[in-house]
Amino acid sequence: MDEEIIKKVRKIEIKARGLSQQMFSGEYHSAFKGRGMAFSEVREYQYGDDVRNIDWNVTARLAHPYVKIFEEERELTVMLLVDVSGSNRFGTHNQFKEELAAEVAATLAFSAIANNDKVGVILFSDRIEKFIPPKKGRSHILRIIRELITFRPESNGTDIGQALKYFSNVIKRRCTAFLLSDFYDSNYSEALKLVAGKHDLVALRLIDRSEQQLEELGMVKFYDPESTETVWVDTGSAAVRRMVNARHAEHEREVETLMKRYGVDMATMWTGDDFVKPLRTLLSRRS
Repeated sequence: MDEEIIKKVRKIEIKARGLSQQMFSGEYHSAFKGRGMAFSEVREYQYGDDVRNIDWNVTARLAHPYVKIFEEERELTVMLLVDVSGSNRFGTHNQFKEELAAEVAATLAFSAIANNDKVGVILFSDRIEKFIPPKKGRSHILRIIRELITFRPESNGTDIGQALKYFSNVIKRRCTAFLLSDFYDSNYSEALKLVAGKHDLVALRLIDRSEQQLEELGMVKFYDPESTETVWVDTGSAAVRRMVNARHAEHEREVETLMKRYGVDMATMWTGDDFVKPLRTLLSRRS
């Protein structure tokens, strides 16, 4: 591995490990309710038991109702679904969105292994770019960090729906999943509903403040890394600024409405800002 990459990996490891210990000490499992349930035994049906847990085979054999008993699994599987589309190679506040994604994902990954849980990753654009199956261990986490900071996608587009469907197909048992994206996509409602009903899904929205509020900078050339188109925008025009800002505000409302509709908790994080506060707010909301 290149020496410069080793330094970057080590730097993120130190920061992420420290933040993980700082943020998740004693709160990790209480905040993420998506722990799997494993079959333990059967016992006779008692008043108040959930009829959906009746074991019909045993009931038929013994001519008396029996129910399946489940125990909470000691291990949790954490999946990180990370948007690596072109729009994430953008940032005006000391870092790109893809760099913020790497730090947040690394922090969550270290929190997982500190609690003896497995962690896996899906990197996606408008296709599935890479799948790293869930595993434990420091070497596994370092591999994840290395991929996050060095990976270059084959495509620039975004298809959140495809990523969610792929995730649902490859991870069969219920787990906690973090979806890291700027959510500049519009056709993932059905896939979101499907995954939110099966897994404990958390949305982490990563944005740059200039995407929320267009500043007055005169004529500015904008490049769209997803469409590869370049356009000149007169930011000195109050009408243009209002139109662009209104469009971003509407997009933000749409994302928030969609997440609330399907019961998906969401936190927003900005490039160049400390992401600890929104993560802690998310924790307290879920504990």
